[in-house]
Amino acid sequence: MLVELQNIELGFGGPPIIERGNLVIEHGARICLLGRNGSGKSTLLKLLAGAMIADDGARRIMPGLKIGWLSQEVGFGIDGNTIDSSDGSAIEIATGGHAGDLSTRKILDRLSVDPDTSFASLSGGMKRRTLLARALAGSPDLLLLDEPTNHLDTDAIEWLEHWLKSPGLSVMFISHDRRFIDNVASEVVEIDRGVLHHGRMGYRRYLQQREARIETEERERAQFNKVLDEEEAWIRGGIKARRTRNEGRVRRLQEMRRQHQRDRGTEARARASIRESSTSGKIVLDLDNVSFSYDDKPLINSFSFRIMRGDRIGITGVNGSGKTTLINLMLGKLTPQSGTVTTGTKIELAEFDQHRAHLDESLNAADNVAGGREFVEGPKGQRHIISYMKDYLFTPEKARAPIHRLSGGERARLMLARLFSKPFNLLVMDEPTNDLDIETLELLEEILLDFDGTLILISHDRAFIDNVTTSMLHLDGSGHVAAYEGGYTEYERVRRATIAQQSVDPNNSKTSSGETLKKVTTRQPRLSYKFKLELEKLPGLIEQLETDISELHNTLSHPDFYTKPTDQVAKANRELEDKESALSRAYKRWEELEGA
Repeated sequence: MLVELQNIELGFGGPPIIERGNLVIEHGARICLLGRNGSGKSTLLKLLAGAMIADDGARRIMPGLKIGWLSQEVGFGIDGNTIDSSDGSAIEIATGGHAGDLSTRKILDRLSVDPDTSFASLSGGMKRRTLLARALAGSPDLLLLDEPTNHLDTDAIEWLEHWLKSPGLSVMFISHDRRFIDNVASEVVEIDRGVLHHGRMGYRRYLQQREARIETEERERAQFNKVLDEEEAWIRGGIKARRTRNEGRVRRLQEMRRQHQRDRGTEARARASIRESSTSGKIVLDLDNVSFSYDDKPLINSFSFRIMRGDRIGITGVNGSGKTTLINLMLGKLTPQSGTVTTGTKIELAEFDQHRAHLDESLNAADNVAGGREFVEGPKGQRHIISYMKDYLFTPEKARAPIHRLSGGERARLMLARLFSKPFNLLVMDEPTNDLDIETLELLEEILLDFDGTLILISHDRAFIDNVTTSMLHLDGSGHVAAYEGGYTEYERVRRATIAQQSVDPNNSKTSSGETLKKVTTRQPRLSYKFKLELEKLPGLIEQLETDISELHNTLSHPDFYTKPTDQVAKANRELEDKESALSRAYKRWEELEGA
């Protein structure tokens, strides 16, 4: 046993964040901590790290336990004289002010941090990577990591996965990256309405167990509410209910009422939908031989690419490889140093900025969405702004609160609420998954899959890329951009095949792995995910229509049919015409999709 929590109670004035919580972390455990935004995940890590004291209960730790901790807040838990030093380097921060050893320098290198750079001069993302290196360095007995994959590129995430699976290492981590969780976690702890649920199993199996648990809870809650309604009806029946012989029943009703008040019920889920604008032109963006460099470092080199209406494109690459630069070139925020970018017709753009720069800190949450108006236009007409904000889990109080009080997850949901309040047909998203809990992330996936417009997405979330994109661009950091079909899994398959081919015959390869990728995965016209589903359903639809038409012909060809009332005969003929028209449209649509 490394750490044990016994009957922990913790709250901040409202319902308990943790209620009678018990948890044991054993040596070698790799535990993912799940929960909705605001459920208390970061608070639990602080309790485990000893940075916070519970209102009640006990925390016991193994004598001499060495903890490595990455907090969500930059600088939380770091010595002030070290973190505040303007001349402290990344290596000094990562090693607690010491000169540092070779292994720490290797960790910083794998996280793409210059060890000799002043910590104070680093961006927020680079500071978090430095503090992640600090947590990993020094061979801790237990690692406590709060969103360790934020601001990491996919190569660094995959390296971290391997590191955390080192024999004997114990870790509890918070993450929304489902691929990362699936690859690392051997156990799952979930905070659900103040209760700790501990599953000593992998992520996928835990999700199955959780669904079964929730179904059982809902059945029990429905049965409880039914009995409570019956008892309330009985007590309203009159004076008989208060006679001495029924005092036990009255006491039971009182206890049921108290239990009903304590029950938090099922947590609300975010709801959202896109209000699409009119259809854009067939060609959305055309990049012809585009190049762009910073300080003589080529980021985009002679890149040509055409984005068509309905394309769903993911953009990946190491940090600093030029992904955001490529987006800015596409949107006209930067001018290419050579080549041209042509924008199509009837484009209505919506943009999700990873830095949340489009939020006005001087306004409250509701005014950031509606611009001071009381109503916003939704897919089903006008809605009051407070009602609209509830779809994104904002209470009326939160909707009117200054946005500097919002958590990272709330700010991300606010950006989505703002984004989806206006119509668009081109959606550009730069790291939209940061700070989103898994439920909201899955909701965003559903929304994007139902979007008929064009999507351009930068993300390091491999599962998210796989689920919502149909082709990808990969930037290798040297100026080369490779285009290929499929999501991240397909990219990994092609990359491994390329590396294997070059290892077999390294002297016969005169191209980089990125160029090989481009050669292997030459871009071809293809269908979006939604149109693929439509194509899969068409044969069954056509077969059913042909069956219905055949039956109608048999009915109409029978002489006795015309002895029926005139309106029935007319109705059958109209139905036949409608079915034949639908069949004609289905065949035409099948040809269109097959030829796309």
